[in-house]
Amino acid sequence: MSLSRRALFTSAAGAAVAAGTLVTTTTKTATATASALGSSDLRTLRAAADYAISKLRAVAPNVSGFPLITKFEKWAYTQNGDWIGGFWPGTLWLAWLYSGDAQFKTLAQTWADKLAPRRTDTGTHDLGFLFYPSWVTAWRLTGEDKWRAGALQAAASLIQRYNAKGRFIRAWGSLTDANNAGRVIIDTMMNLDLLAFATEQTNDPIYLDIATEHAKTAQRVFLRPDGSTPHVYDFNPTTGAPIGPNTVQGYSPTSCWSRGQAWGIYGFTTMYRRTGDPQFLVTAIKLADFALAALTPDNVPVWDYLAPQAPNDIKDASAGVVMACGLLDVSNVSQRPAYRAAAIRILTAIAQTCLTTQSTRAEAIVARCTRNRPAEDGIEVSVPYGDYYLLEGILRILKPAELAHAIGL
Repeated sequence: MSLSRRALFTSAAGAAVAAGTLVTTTTKTATATASALGSSDLRTLRAAADYAISKLRAVAPNVSGFPLITKFEKWAYTQNGDWIGGFWPGTLWLAWLYSGDAQFKTLAQTWADKLAPRRTDTGTHDLGFLFYPSWVTAWRLTGEDKWRAGALQAAASLIQRYNAKGRFIRAWGSLTDANNAGRVIIDTMMNLDLLAFATEQTNDPIYLDIATEHAKTAQRVFLRPDGSTPHVYDFNPTTGAPIGPNTVQGYSPTSCWSRGQAWGIYGFTTMYRRTGDPQFLVTAIKLADFALAALTPDNVPVWDYLAPQAPNDIKDASAGVVMACGLLDVSNVSQRPAYRAAAIRILTAIAQTCLTTQSTRAEAIVARCTRNRPAEDGIEVSVPYGDYYLLEGILRILKPAELAHAIGL
C-alpha cells in the first residue's frame, strides 16, 4: 500500500468512525458535557505543569546522567540511557514547549546528543522509547536534520530484530543470543511509531510494513476475550510457532500488568492512526474498557489489575499517565468523549495525590510509580517515564496543537 493510499485509508476509516461504524452515537448535550474540562480540573492540571517546570528548573542543570529511578527520592543514573534515556530529553523538550524557557531547549539538545551511540544498537527493541521523544521530537521542534537522520538510523537498527517466521519484533537480547529469541512483550507496541516515522520520511514501506505485521501479531496473541493482556508472549524463534503467554513484570501469565495494558492502549491507537486499520482501534478500545473497569475509585491504577491483592494493592502512577495519554488519543480518533473525560479524571487524580509536592528533597515530579513488583525493584518510587507522560498528557489538554506538532499526532 502506498503512502497516499494509506492516507486515504486513514481518512476513510476516520469517516467511518465519525459515521458510527465504531462509535456509539451520543447526543450533542452528552458530548459537550463529557468533553468539557471543568475549571477545577484546569487549575489542577496547570498547577501540576507549573510544579513540573519549577522542579525541572531546580534539578535539570545538575543532572549527571540519564535519570533511571529514584533512591530515597534522589535520581539514580544510567550513563548510556538504558531503555529509558529518551524520556529525559523528551521531558525537557516538553518543558520548553510549555514554558518557552530556552534553558530547557539547550539541555534537551545536550542530553539527546548523548544518545547518539545508541543509533546503531541492535541489541534492544526499545529504540522507539530512546529516539522518538528525544530525536524525533527534536527534529519536529527545531527542523535540524541531524535529529531526523539519527532517528532514521535507529529505525534501521530496530527492523533488524524482526523475525519474519513469527512476524514479530524480538524484545530482549542481542541478535546472536539464543535466550529470549522468541520473546515478545506488550511494551514493543510503543516502539513501532519510530518505524512509521521512518516510512513517512523515506517513502520506504518496509518500516511500516514490519510495524504493522508486529502489531497484527500482538493483537492476535495478547488480546484476551475480556480485553486484558499478559506482559509476555513466547514463540519458537526458529519456526515462528506460538508457545504461549508469560510474564516478567506482571503477577502471572494470566494476570494483567497495568503499565503493559497502558502501553497497549497507547500503542494500538497509534498504529490505527498510522495505518487506518480499524481493527487496531477496536483493540485499543477493548484494552481501554478493561482498564477503566478495573480502575479503583481513586483513579490511580494498581500495579497489576488481576493480582490477588487487587484492587487493594500498591500503585503505579506511571501506568496511569501512560493510560491517560492513550485514552486522549482514543477519544480524538474515535470521537468518544467519555475516554477524554476518563483521562482527565486520571490526570487530575495523579496531580492531586501522586506528585512530590510535599517533599523538599524529591528530584522527580511524579511519585508512587512501580517499576518491577515481582523483582521487588522500585516499589512506589519515581521513574522518568512517569514524569514524561504526565507532561505529555497535560499538554495534550492545555496545548493540543503544539503537542500534536511535537510528537506527530
